[in-house]
Amino acid sequence: MKTIAFHNLGCKVNSYELDVMQQIMQEKGYEIVPFDKKADVYVINTCTVTNIADRKSRQMLHRAKQKNPDAVVVAVGCYVQTDLAGATADPAIDLAIGNNRKKDIAEILEQYLAEREKNLEVAGGKGVCKTGELADGGWVGKTGNVAEGGEICCGAPDKTLGGMTVLDIAHEKEYEEMQLKTTAEHTRAYIKIQDGCNQFCSYCAIPLARGRVRSRKQEDVLKEIRGIVDAGYLEIVLTGIHVSSYGIDFEKADGNAKGADSTKNGGIAKLSQGTSPDAGGKSAGGEKENGAMDYRGVTKLFDLIEEIHKIPGLQRIRISSLEPRIVTPETAKRLAALPKVCPHFHLSLQSGCDATLRRMNRHYTAQQYFESVQALRDAYAPRVPAITTDVIAGFPGETEEEFAETKAFLEKVGFYEMHVFKYSKRKGTRAAVMDGQVPETVKALRSDVLLELERKQSMEFRSRKLGQVVEVLMEEEKVIGGKNYLLGHTTDYVRAALLLPGNGATLDHGATPKGKPGAGAELPQDAGKMARAGEILKLELLDFLTEDILLGRETNLF
Repeated sequence: MKTIAFHNLGCKVNSYELDVMQQIMQEKGYEIVPFDKKADVYVINTCTVTNIADRKSRQMLHRAKQKNPDAVVVAVGCYVQTDLAGATADPAIDLAIGNNRKKDIAEILEQYLAEREKNLEVAGGKGVCKTGELADGGWVGKTGNVAEGGEICCGAPDKTLGGMTVLDIAHEKEYEEMQLKTTAEHTRAYIKIQDGCNQFCSYCAIPLARGRVRSRKQEDVLKEIRGIVDAGYLEIVLTGIHVSSYGIDFEKADGNAKGADSTKNGGIAKLSQGTSPDAGGKSAGGEKENGAMDYRGVTKLFDLIEEIHKIPGLQRIRISSLEPRIVTPETAKRLAALPKVCPHFHLSLQSGCDATLRRMNRHYTAQQYFESVQALRDAYAPRVPAITTDVIAGFPGETEEEFAETKAFLEKVGFYEMHVFKYSKRKGTRAAVMDGQVPETVKALRSDVLLELERKQSMEFRSRKLGQVVEVLMEEEKVIGGKNYLLGHTTDYVRAALLLPGNGATLDHGATPKGKPGAGAELPQDAGKMARAGEILKLELLDFLTEDILLGRETNLF
C-alpha cells in the first residue's frame, strides 16, 4: 500500500479542501501517514495570502523532499496558481496542481506516476532518459524534472502534465464540487459554499489565486451538511473565499449557477494562457470590478442559512466571515431569528480611516461599517454578539494621523478579537506599486500597538462572561498546569474549560483577584464526571484559567 502525507497552510477553505483530498486518496487505497513520517507521496496545500505564507509553503515543500528524496512531492493550490514559474522551477516540487483541480488529485497523481514509469527505464541501476542522454551526476534531457546533480531527468513527467493541472483561474466559471464525509476535527466541520472573489481589494492577491465568484448549488450544500450531521457533527462553519458573494453568479433563483462544467466528462481541462486582472482592478474581460455589481440589496446567503437551519440534528451554524455591506437591520434580524446561528460574526474591517479604506478599494466607510456592527448588536440585544475583525497595519500611504484614526475607531467599536497583519506587498496588486510604502520598522510598531489593544479588548469581552451560564460544545482534552481539562467553545466562541475527574476539588492557580488569569476556584469533587468531547454542556463560567480560557463547572441552571 502506498503511503501519503498531507500538510495544510492557510485558510479554512484550504482546510476543507485538504480534508476532501485526504478522503479521496484514502478511498483510492492510500495509507494516510503523519507529515513528519516518511511517505511515498507528500501533498502540501499551499497559501499565498502574504509573503510569509509563500515562504512557509516553499519551506514545507523542501522539508518533504528532504524527508524522502525519492518521494513524489505535490504542490497544490494558491502558491502554484500565482507563481507557476517559481513552482515548476523548484527542484523540490515534482507535481504542481492549481485551484479548481483538487478534486482530480487521484487521477492526476495516477497519470503522473504512470508517465514516470513509462518514461524511465532502469539499466544497470541507472536511470535512462528516453529523450535525452545519461550524464555524470544525473540525466540530461529535453524536458522533465530536475534530477540528482541538478540536471534534467526526463524520466520524470512535466510538472503540470503538459499544462493539464493548472488552469487559467480567471476564466473558470464552474464551482469545483466536492462532498466531505468526515474531518480531522471531531465536533466541528467546515462547509465550503463558494470560491473566488470579485472585490479586488488593492492589497489582495486572492482573486488572482482563486478567480471569480463561483457558488455551490444549494442542494449540494444541504446534502453535504445532512451527511456530516448523520456522522455525528453538531456544528458547521460556512466558509468560502468571499462568503457574502454566495449566489451572485446564480442565473436563476433555483440555485443553478452560470457556466458550463469544463470537467463533467471526467477529463482534466488543459491550461489556457489568458490574462489575469491587472493592477488597475479590471477583469480579464476588461470590465471594471468596483464591487457595486455584487450587492444590490439581495443576497442568497441568508436564504441558504435559513434552509440549513431546518436540518434536524444540527445544533450550531457559524459563518466564517461577512461582508459589512450585507449586514443591515433587516438581515441582522433574519440571523437573530435563527437560534442555531451562533452570535459570533467576523466582519473584516482592515482600516478605520476612510482615506485608507479608499486606497484599499474596500467600498465602505468607517461609519457604514460601524452601522453594520450596531445592526447586529441591536438585533441580538440584550445578548452581546462577539464581533471579530481583521486590521492591516502600515498600508501604503498610512500616515501617523491615519493610523491614530484607525486606532480610535477600533476603540470605539470594541471587538472581541482582532487579527492584526502587517501589510505585505503582493505582486500583481495595485498596492504593491503605490507611493508611500511604509518602512517595516514602522509597520512593526503599529502592529504591536494594535495587538496590545486587541489583548485588552479580548480580556474585557471574556470578563463580561464570568458568572454567566452558557452552552459549551466540548471538543478536546488538554493538560494545563499539570491537570486534565475538557475544552470547548461557547456559541460566541469563547474558549471554556471543565476540570476532569481525578484532579482534586480545588483549582489553585495563585492568589490573584477574580477576573484575572490565575485565580483559584472551588469545584465539586466530581467535576467533569462522564463529560466527553462531542457533548454540549451547560457551564457556569467562574474565572480565568488562562488569559484566553475561562474555567467553568457543570450546572442545571439556565
